[in-house]
Amino acid sequence: MQCSFPSRSLILLCASLCLIQARWGQGDDRMTGTVVLRGGILVDGSGAARRQGDVAIRGDRIVAVGRVETVSPARVIDCTGLIVTPGFIDLHNHSDKGILEPETRPHLNSLLQGCTTVVTGNCGAGPIDAAAFYAAIDANGAGTNVAHLLPHGSLREQVIGVVNRAATSDEIQQMREAAIKAMQDGAWGMSTGLIYVPGSYADTDELVALAEVVGASGGIYASHMRDEGTNLLASVDELLEIGRRAELPVHVSHFKASGEESWGLIRRAAEVIEQARNQGQTVTADQYPYTASSTSLAATILKPSDRAGGNEDLIKRLDDPTLGPQIRERIADVLSRKQDGVAIRIARYAPKPEWIGKNLHEIAETEKLTPTDLCLQILREGEAQIVNFCMCEEDVRFGMQLPWVATASDGRTSLPGPDRPHPRYYGTFARKIGYYSLRENLIPLEQAIRSATGLPADIIGMTDRGYLKPGQFADVVVFDPEQFMDRATFDDPHQYATGVQFVFVNGALAIAEGKPTGVLAGRALRHPQRKVVE
Repeated sequence: MQCSFPSRSLILLCASLCLIQARWGQGDDRMTGTVVLRGGILVDGSGAARRQGDVAIRGDRIVAVGRVETVSPARVIDCTGLIVTPGFIDLHNHSDKGILEPETRPHLNSLLQGCTTVVTGNCGAGPIDAAAFYAAIDANGAGTNVAHLLPHGSLREQVIGVVNRAATSDEIQQMREAAIKAMQDGAWGMSTGLIYVPGSYADTDELVALAEVVGASGGIYASHMRDEGTNLLASVDELLEIGRRAELPVHVSHFKASGEESWGLIRRAAEVIEQARNQGQTVTADQYPYTASSTSLAATILKPSDRAGGNEDLIKRLDDPTLGPQIRERIADVLSRKQDGVAIRIARYAPKPEWIGKNLHEIAETEKLTPTDLCLQILREGEAQIVNFCMCEEDVRFGMQLPWVATASDGRTSLPGPDRPHPRYYGTFARKIGYYSLRENLIPLEQAIRSATGLPADIIGMTDRGYLKPGQFADVVVFDPEQFMDRATFDDPHQYATGVQFVFVNGALAIAEGKPTGVLAGRALRHPQRKVVE
């Protein structure tokens, strides 16, 4: 709702803003505003102790926080007993395509968790042309704000192809120039997916060469590292080396120890990271609060060298009398460490939708195949998305208690359908805050909220979102602590989180009394311009 202000009131409002910023809870601040959230429990994103107070929103900004005396006209929302926080920022999201499509553009599965900003271009995949991507969001609107990272894998494929070799100096220069342009167009950094092709074919020197120009523009380097299993520590070492040589902040995407043989390594990895942080290096991570991951079947069971050249070349290797048996043997070895396929469920597979939700072992029994033969059939017929039960609860709980680990979904905008995606699409933030903090008391509420607000804002470099304070954009969430909970499960993932009462995106009411309003108030968020030295 837009309000008209008499000129005198507007002058008084502007004159009082500095005082309001300096005084919290004085009781004598007078505020003419569009919306006042009255009497909520404020958790401001900084990690500071919660306190009761008001939040005033005018236009697309927060204009007062504390004790606000309203002057008509203003809409007052009673938030007694409710938690009021900054909008959640999802550092790792894969809505690059869905956020542009009419049906999924509203991004309800994130809004109903309290998420108001997502970061796309992760794991090295997504649009290379940040300007065009942002322009499409600006033209059509979105349910959430969108910030974008330059995806290294997609860039490498454009310049080199899906080829298993080192980049030439000319190719590196082409990629550097593209990275400079992406940063000038508002990208917030660069991501890599070093278990995926063709990102996995890049050596450390290539990544440093690109990270240098990203860092010169004030961007970050975020990485799905080369190995999240038994070679986790070597992967962390490479990440730290890239950060030191390129002189930029580095970030671990979905921090975990994957595979039973690697359980516990996350603690040693954290020690290495904390040592680097203590020595002055900027290193952070994000995590989703589940014991299963989700990606393609091929990325889970094949070596990067097997996937060079795309699916057509893979099939040629499978038919090769020498290479085929070697690939088969490697697949069988992987499955032997996945409970003979029990730990891997099909999330999406177009050729056989009846397999969705079932694990490889039970499908193989039904089809009278070995799990290895089943995987080979899937690889020949078309790619499958899977859910992989590969982490332990103790490691997950350990990771979320680290003060430099943000919460991030690794999900995407989604609508209920026949597939069975990872429940993190619908439940990540509600699970971390509602279950692990409010019900399990594993971490204080203030830390859980910070991991979803101020911390991710600080990590990516946003200065005008992530906190409840005057001058910030009005991305604000109000939720009922008794009702805030994830409902999505691995068996039934298309379940929206409950308990969010109000969500403001840039001051517009996107969720009202628990119901979507249909407004598309999200914006393309561009990284501030900074001169790049080539």
